Amino acid sequence: MPDTAIERLPLRERKKQRTRQALIDTALELFDAHGFDNVTLEQLCDTVDVSKRTFFRNFTSKEDVAMAPLRELWAAFLTDMADRAPGTGSLHQALQDSLLTALDRMPPQAWAERAARSHRLAQCTPSMGANNLQFCARTVRDALDVLQERFDIDPRADYRPRLALDIVVASFHCALDEWSAGSETRDIATLTRHVRRAFDSVPAALTLTPAPRAAN
Repeated sequence: MPDTAIERLPLRERKKQRTRQALIDTALELFDAHGFDNVTLEQLCDTVDVSKRTFFRNFTSKEDVAMAPLRELWAAFLTDMADRAPGTGSLHQALQDSLLTALDRMPPQAWAERAARSHRLAQCTPSMGANNLQFCARTVRDALDVLQERFDIDPRADYRPRLALDIVVASFHCALDEWSAGSETRDIATLTRHVRRAFDSVPAALTLTPAPRAAN
């Protein structure tokens, strides 16, 4: 949640949001410094000075808190899908627009660095990678449910909605890989440029015909 939005919340809710953010920031710092598997839940809670009960009010596991920045993005994506007025363009374009809108809604100051850290950790931590695959599958199912509720689409009988979603998700992951590993400024604007480039590459990717390698 953006800092400006947090400031508009009632005091009790502001405290809850700040505690949640402190858990995310501290978890990423500790996991980065010591390795995901070498940091216990007790160490994390002690560092933030909260109880395990408070932790489990916000997250289900160490993997959940470590992946929180990117999961916030996909939650915003689902919200935008549900709220977006039906347009006249393609479903694929609407899904792209929802993801770009979700990116634009992320907190501009700190979210990008958190997301990059989270992604890099997932790439070298098997339990995070496996957890993230499960999360991606749930997100796709939830997105298909939204599409079925709002449009005359039956994902069980029509492959196209699932394929459109998978292409958008794969495009984002391609952009995220390049952005998090690159030497460019890690901010939302730069990530958005990578995402747009990935989206623009999809039509050519579907018709790419590789030339045979010349014999030596």
